[in-house]
Amino acid sequence: MTHDLFSSLDSFAFASSSSLMVCDGAGQYRPAVADEVLQAAQRVLASQVRGANLLDSPAVVKDFLRTRLGTLPHEIFAALHLDAQNRVLDYVEMFRGTVSQTSVYPREVVKDALMRGSSALVLVHNHPSGVADPSRADEALTQALKSALSLIDVRVLDHLIVAGPTVLSFAERGLI
Repeated sequence: MTHDLFSSLDSFAFASSSSLMVCDGAGQYRPAVADEVLQAAQRVLASQVRGANLLDSPAVVKDFLRTRLGTLPHEIFAALHLDAQNRVLDYVEMFRGTVSQTSVYPREVVKDALMRGSSALVLVHNHPSGVADPSRADEALTQALKSALSLIDVRVLDHLIVAGPTVLSFAERGLI
């Protein structure tokens, strides 16, 4: 009996070291599929991002964004809402587009910032092409949003472009 117990635990230890396990509704463990692993990683990173001071943890924010947007086949425009101390209030995916563009409506971004009581925003979108370089349209949108948000005393701290594993910062490039 003891031998069976140990061989059972040994096989479980081997299985768990080579793949992640999840518990299904019936209490049985099975290997996790890729989507479950990514969703779990996103939940962990989101919990680390919410309430974090953006200026103290840019690596965590970039990891969260890479995981959330880096592999999507379509564009997403999102906003990181920050309080007066630059702590993350929320991450909101506002607009979904196609493989190469998305429509962003400044009025909706302003409404969302007011509704959430944001003091500042970090704008975020992805480039499914894998090329992080900002387009002229990206730069024009950033300036339009910056102007619209300044009317309600909401600062735009940065605009990040996620392209696969790369996260480009407008602020680091001197574009904001």
